Amino acid sequence: MLMTKLEHLEGEGEIKRVLRNNENVMICCGWNSPMCILVCKIMAQLEVQYPHVAFRDLDFDIPDASFIKKLPECALFKHMPFNIYFKKGEIVDITTCVQSKKQIVKILDREFGPSNY
Repeated sequence: MLMTKLEHLEGEGEIKRVLRNNENVMICCGWNSPMCILVCKIMAQLEVQYPHVAFRDLDFDIPDASFIKKLPECALFKHMPFNIYFKKGEIVDITTCVQSKKQIVKILDREFGPSNY
């Protein structure tokens, strides 16, 4: 389990439930490494500003992370974390490696609408 303040996804059923029950979802799939934890910290900071987005993390090493690993969009990724943005259950953007707060906000605003703040 990642050591973050985000709600953790621990199985494929949980992933599918979050995607089904939330229009806008950002998942950070990674390890307890500095780059992954940094992205998760930024996501936790943005939860208040973007209440219309469900921010979650997923440990890359659990068996059910294969749901993310097997996405065609992730096939060529070689670096952690995988940051996946879903709208209505469909992938609208995906990035790899550490992202700055500015980069994440740009994607959130473009795909999910601007912050309420």
